[in-house]
Amino acid sequence: MPGREKAIRKLLEKGVTERVYPGAVLLVAQNGHIIFIQAVGHLSLIPEPVPMRTDTIFDLASLTKPLATTLAMMKMVGEGTIGLDQPLSELITTSPLMDKGNLTPRLLLNHSAGLKDWEPFYLELIKQSPDKRKGILREALVNSPLLYHPGKDSLYSDLGFMILEWIIEEKAGMTLPEFLDRFFFNSLSLKTTFFSKNACPDHLRKDRFAATEACPWRKEIVQGYVHDENAYAVGGYSGHAGLFGVAEEVYHLISLLRAHFLGVQDDYLNPETVRTFFTKQDLVNGSTRALGWDTPSPEDSSSGKHFSPHSVGHLGFTGTSLWLDLEQDVIVILLTNRIHPTRNNEKIKAFRPKIHDLIMEK
Repeated sequence: MPGREKAIRKLLEKGVTERVYPGAVLLVAQNGHIIFIQAVGHLSLIPEPVPMRTDTIFDLASLTKPLATTLAMMKMVGEGTIGLDQPLSELITTSPLMDKGNLTPRLLLNHSAGLKDWEPFYLELIKQSPDKRKGILREALVNSPLLYHPGKDSLYSDLGFMILEWIIEEKAGMTLPEFLDRFFFNSLSLKTTFFSKNACPDHLRKDRFAATEACPWRKEIVQGYVHDENAYAVGGYSGHAGLFGVAEEVYHLISLLRAHFLGVQDDYLNPETVRTFFTKQDLVNGSTRALGWDTPSPEDSSSGKHFSPHSVGHLGFTGTSLWLDLEQDVIVILLTNRIHPTRNNEKIKAFRPKIHDLIMEK
């Protein structure tokens, strides 16, 4: 990357002019140090354009999976509270689990548990009293039919991470946000890494947030609270979505995982557990999934052509992504608001590998 900062800035700006996204923040780190951070474009366009800043707060969408739910699972697996191959029937004892009782955290984290990818649960949930919605959702998860025999195929699934949140809550005796605040966010002094509660937090101005969609049923631009409909319907977060953050604090979380993976730190997590979660599982032939993380696919990876096979990453629906190359010791965090003001914009798919290639070229 040395000497290519100007070209990277130019490509980021091109993403704005070609309407890949209204705005973006790109952060690159190498060998444990931030070497590039840049904001371009606008965090919102409606009712008037507001410039993007490097400290803009983003709806991280499915980055919630690795940075929150998987992080909590790493902690609990490392401490022996949960076994990766322990059946759900031993982990969730407050509800009948139907045909889900033999599923395991490993299968759920690996997206190979037989579950559907997504269901519009919110359509029914928003008709119910808010205090009953999570219970109704969990009953629906139990009753949702399996699409394939667990362990025999792979399908990226929000439902699996909704169940993982349920496991964490049962075994820890606290909510997912409470768990993460207690064991990670507070002690790391992360001031702008938090879960949405379906309203812009009182202590933060709305214009600190990257806006997402002009929502047809909420009848407003979503800004300062979660975009994901199912997460919104159950109070602003679930195991699959609802985490908010800024680029530098996302980096602090990834840096923490990097340090434990390398074994230079062992105070928050068991380093061997982190290595296990970062390892492609090969449970399903052709799957690139690790545990809560993805690895580069041989062709057409969102990470581009130059991330090593020893890399982990994840994408988020709102236009967010992160990749960590464990061999070349590079972290790339790209946060955008590509669904503002409409989700009918998929230009990010072609753009991501281009920016990653430009960063990683020797």
